[in-house]
Amino acid sequence: MSEFELIQHYFTERQSSPSYIPLGIGDDCALMSARVGMQLAISSDMLVAGRHFFADANPRMLGHKSLAVNLSDLAAMGAEPRAFTLALALPEVQPDWLRDFSEGMFFLAEQHHCQLIGGDTTKGPLNICITVFGEVPIGQALRRDAAQAGDDIWVSGALGDARLALAGYLKQQALSEADHQQAALRLHQPSPRITLGLALRGIAHAAIDVSDGLIGDLGHILKRSQLGATLWCDSLPFGPILAQQNTALCREYALAGGDDYELCFTAPSAQRSAVLAAAKQADTVVTRIGYIEAEAGLRIVDANNQPLSLSHQSFDHFSS
Repeated sequence: MSEFELIQHYFTERQSSPSYIPLGIGDDCALMSARVGMQLAISSDMLVAGRHFFADANPRMLGHKSLAVNLSDLAAMGAEPRAFTLALALPEVQPDWLRDFSEGMFFLAEQHHCQLIGGDTTKGPLNICITVFGEVPIGQALRRDAAQAGDDIWVSGALGDARLALAGYLKQQALSEADHQQAALRLHQPSPRITLGLALRGIAHAAIDVSDGLIGDLGHILKRSQLGATLWCDSLPFGPILAQQNTALCREYALAGGDDYELCFTAPSAQRSAVLAAAKQADTVVTRIGYIEAEAGLRIVDANNQPLSLSHQSFDHFSS
């Protein structure tokens, strides 16, 4: 199968172009129209075999995750998904693998009305790079630099089960087969919080998706906003499988585990009812976990408001 036959068979025939994409796959560039009063939100993520996923990962789940981690960036900006490109390096053409990968990816794309409009394929070590395009009304993006002193800090969903699943694969933690399988769903098939991100426009000040670990990602908001925060460690929503583990492990994996793809966001305390209403509209649980303050730095305290000295660090590609 040639490169262009591969593209045609697995990636072109799956979707018909909507009106806002007058030209999709098949030319040197795709053409996409932006609606009046909207800004484009654009993000790219690369997933490398052996670094971001195991080489023998389930291809259907991998197709889902490859797009999900990108859609999560749009969710963090309060942007509506519109389109994406796919650059794919493959060691060899395996029809069954490509079928399952594309089905997993397109199933999620269709849920969010996100159109594949182009990309590239080549031969090489397995590498997946997706660029997503979304739209957000001018002036309503949930930016990292927009937090304000006095804001509440919230997080969606639950934290830590994805890191616990990875620990199970690496034999760092002993888990029953049933618990490992349940936790692994959070690792392999994260749910991008698109609906919540859209519902938070005009309510939240700043947001970020939790990909590398809560303390590191919240730290990006604090740095860009030039503020500090107090985080209530024992108010964190531990994943249901992680919650069965000891307190120290729960804290570590929820604070710095990564791969959660939940939203961490800040909002004025006067907007608590609006935040909860937005979460209900999005059918997503949210938890208030701290507050933003003027003094720089991140202070982590326990249920008795006592400072905790923790050495946990979020994931970094060049120091991990």
